[in-house]
Amino acid sequence: MLKVYGDEDADLGVLEGRTVAIIGYGNQGRAQGLNLRDSGVNVVVGGITDGSWRRAEADGFPVFATAEAARRADILFLLIPDEAQPGAYESDIAAQLHAGDTLVFAHGYNIRFELIKPPDSVDVIMVAPRMIGKVVRDLYLEGSGAAAYVGVHQDASGRAMATALAIAKGIGATRNAVIEQSFEEETDLDLLLEQTFDPAMGQVLLHTYEFLVEAGFAPEVVALELYGSKELAETAAEMADIGFFKQMTFHSQTSQYGNLSRSDWILPAGPFKKKLSEALQAIRRGDFAREWAEEERNGYPEFKRLRDDALQHPLNEVEERLRRLVKSQA
Repeated sequence: MLKVYGDEDADLGVLEGRTVAIIGYGNQGRAQGLNLRDSGVNVVVGGITDGSWRRAEADGFPVFATAEAARRADILFLLIPDEAQPGAYESDIAAQLHAGDTLVFAHGYNIRFELIKPPDSVDVIMVAPRMIGKVVRDLYLEGSGAAAYVGVHQDASGRAMATALAIAKGIGATRNAVIEQSFEEETDLDLLLEQTFDPAMGQVLLHTYEFLVEAGFAPEVVALELYGSKELAETAAEMADIGFFKQMTFHSQTSQYGNLSRSDWILPAGPFKKKLSEALQAIRRGDFAREWAEEERNGYPEFKRLRDDALQHPLNEVEERLRRLVKSQA
């Protein structure tokens, strides 16, 4: 049974007298820190001495080294990259934890795969906005909020869910919808989409682009038709607003018929769902987590190669020419 929470289910008073430390002042850290402070929560920031430190100071937050911020806090948000969290936890956070403290994650990865193992005496919760940080902040300022997942991995205090919901309210999420998810469900779903749906969509676009250019169509026109006009982005927005199939009514009947009649021919459900099943099984076995940890230990050689290859694709130059030809839609 899906559990959904709103404003009436959360009490900001749960955070009264407690100090929140935002560890990592990037897109999410800044947005959540500002929203919580505007909601009346006491917030400090911890991080390394880089541009984010200076930005946190400019935003008026007390800023400390990670260990000191952790020492001062009752509730610690780990909002640095997933691969950096285990090292920071071991070196700067673990020794500062006290019974009754709360660790907050925006993604379940490191708990799901036991790369971080908190003591039994602390609460371990997840508050995961389903939107980029900038929009989390913008929606809050507009009086709305971004939907979020909440979950409890460990409830040492007996108030872990109450804390998670209070945080969700503090960042504005309960103004929209807050959905309960386990760390395992959130992580597995996120990884599966990153490793199947996202690359499938990317490959369809790229293969179509390459085929049409080889068939003699102008590269700039192909890129414009596929995504450069932002029609694809507008279609996705309409899917979110009115529905996956209902948005088709904004397109011609010729387009609708071509789409519906050829869907299973171009991408048969059976083989693709088999790939989805294989990917999900590998994620649940921990294969990807082990592979990514090995990649990190080796200095990211395969990741760097893949990214460099992508940035060398001729499409990058075509996009530069297209941007000079066509003004981006607001």
